[in-house]
Amino acid sequence: MKLLLAAINAKYIHSNLAVYSLRAFAREFEEHIEIAEYTINHYTDDILQDIYKKKPDVIAFSCYIWNLEYVKILMEDLAKILPDTRIWAGGPEVSFDAVTFLEAYPQVSGVMIGEGEQTFYDLTAYYVRGGELEQIKGIAYRNKQNKIIQNPSNPILDMDTLPFMYGDMKDFANKIVYYESSRGCPFSCSYCLSSIDKKLRFRSLSLVEKELQFFLDHKVPQVKFVDRTFNCNHRHAQGIWNYIREHDNGITNFHFEIAADLLNEEELQLLGTLRPGLVQLEIGVQSTNMETIQEIDRVMDFEALKQIVGRIRRGKNIHQHLDLIAGLPYENYDSFVRSFNDVYALKPDQFQLGFLKVLKGSKMHLNAEQYGISYKTRPQYEVLSTRWLSYEEVLKLKAVEEMVEVYYNSLQFANTVQFLERAFGSAYEMFEQLALFYDRNGLGGQKHSRMARIEHLRNFAREQDEKNAGLYDELLLLDLYLRENSKSRPSWADDPGDYKERIYEFYKKEAENPSYLKGYDGYNYKQLSKMTHFEVFHYHVLDQLQEGCFGVVFNYRSRNPLSDDASVSVIDF
Repeated sequence: MKLLLAAINAKYIHSNLAVYSLRAFAREFEEHIEIAEYTINHYTDDILQDIYKKKPDVIAFSCYIWNLEYVKILMEDLAKILPDTRIWAGGPEVSFDAVTFLEAYPQVSGVMIGEGEQTFYDLTAYYVRGGELEQIKGIAYRNKQNKIIQNPSNPILDMDTLPFMYGDMKDFANKIVYYESSRGCPFSCSYCLSSIDKKLRFRSLSLVEKELQFFLDHKVPQVKFVDRTFNCNHRHAQGIWNYIREHDNGITNFHFEIAADLLNEEELQLLGTLRPGLVQLEIGVQSTNMETIQEIDRVMDFEALKQIVGRIRRGKNIHQHLDLIAGLPYENYDSFVRSFNDVYALKPDQFQLGFLKVLKGSKMHLNAEQYGISYKTRPQYEVLSTRWLSYEEVLKLKAVEEMVEVYYNSLQFANTVQFLERAFGSAYEMFEQLALFYDRNGLGGQKHSRMARIEHLRNFAREQDEKNAGLYDELLLLDLYLRENSKSRPSWADDPGDYKERIYEFYKKEAENPSYLKGYDGYNYKQLSKMTHFEVFHYHVLDQLQEGCFGVVFNYRSRNPLSDDASVSVIDF
């Protein structure tokens, strides 16, 4: 008997925690269980062929909003080429209304509902040893008369009964590793399915510490906690943060989703002591309109959040990722613009503009008609319009979102964008005008190289703030070389050959007696000049932007752990 757990991830760097946890819990039957991971970027034909070659007796798909359409196609075709294979589904996209899903897809034998470990164990035992589906809790299935039956739910599990699912980390090379130390959520945000599960449970710190040490010993690049509100239990959060601080291997990064306004003084002091790059925090603001926050049953003190985010930013050791959601009740276009500017002013390292997804089973889904929410029929059920926000306005926000992704979240234009903000009444206005510039010039819907993006931003800056055209050229050069030792150079950039002798003298001195480029022992001046970059600026782009003549050397062996920018030194010139 061969059971295949199939996961179709959003990206190659992702892994599917669910299928690994199911297999680990059913370890008694591991010789019968195989995992297959794909991505939505694979052709469905390629996935179909691969599954066919594996010839599973049973296949179970992990279903989410980003992969359900792919899964549906595969289920229909698999039933044709593997007619004897039993097809099962599980995950949030099929759990809410399992009976309706089975009615729509007669090829599917059944659905695992809700938390899946015990259910999958029992289902595996049924296929390996025999038994009756009627005895398995947590499933909806077709009986021998082809009638759909839904059995009672399984009781939720004690988190300590879940075995650690990781072993051979070769399968996770170049991938984000996911980990959970709790399940459930104490909050009731109406747009989120986690609000349905109020049974908040934590894994014992002794187990968590042992498992974190496994990641540290294996020098895993990133471990992403999937806990819905990681810091809702102060003792639990403090214990984990203390452990990773004391056992830091200098490599592994840990990602946590938190409610910033819940952080207490003790936690803030601890976070301030962490190695730069050890931790990154994802903070869902969603809106700064308090009427909206109240309507979606969210608990947030924005003033407290603002103070805490600012304090963490000043520590310069923790990457902060802040989120907004467009399409929420009582948030019209002007209100969202205010929310945007409020959050942008906090200077997050990443600023995500999300769009409301009306998830089946959520309170937002139940109230969609009341709010006048129109949303896409198929996953990802994204908002099209509301009583407060038209589709035309949604499109404007989409265009702004793209500009934020390219010119802010890429971290490739930070200095140029920061200065360009001064030419506008607000940050939102800048990105809105940039989106309109793209539209006027037919630049939307295309893939652009980084050098092309530089050209577009240069042209936009000159159009909006012509008097500072020369300064924008230099800020763009600064941003270019901060991120990479580019072998190509913008056509409008000054020829550094005018300073060839002085640059030569600098590298000659550094090779003999390093002052600015330590750590390059054994390299001659020619090698040093290729491994680093020397640029001559006519503005002090690293400080007060005063005019003059300034040499800047970019050291790519020493980078900022938060931005990945090369370290720089200003040279007397």
